[in-house]
Amino acid sequence: MSKSRIQPRSVARLAAVQALYQMEVSGVGVDAVVREFSEHRFDRDVDGEQMAAADETFFAELAKGVVAKQGEVDQAIVKRLASGWRLDRLDATARAVLRAGAFELMHRPDVPTEVVIDEYVEIAKSFFEGPEAGFINGALDAIARDART
Repeated sequence: MSKSRIQPRSVARLAAVQALYQMEVSGVGVDAVVREFSEHRFDRDVDGEQMAAADETFFAELAKGVVAKQGEVDQAIVKRLASGWRLDRLDATARAVLRAGAFELMHRPDVPTEVVIDEYVEIAKSFFEGPEAGFINGALDAIARDART
């Protein structure tokens, strides 16, 4: 898919996952990370290629929303993990994908369930070659059933 055809919300979701990952591994706060993305990562020319535009407002809502509701979001994810699994056993990138997807399913009823799940499964596929995308698909589908009855 060419960069110019990627939808601004898709870019925002990917950036939100990257921001959540960055916050977890670096300990930097959400406001600083949102500001960094806005000032240094969006609408930039990288190696001669213009990066796709992001819906920066949506990006900030996702990143800040996950942080604000992290306890509730994590509880929804843990409920759908295999028995005995803890959230901290998951790869940090998978945690970021699940947190962003779960937040959107739980707190953005304006976005169709299928869109949320498809988008985050595609993001997972961009990071993982193994079974993680299928795992994320199943977990988000179950969270959607819990959150959107």
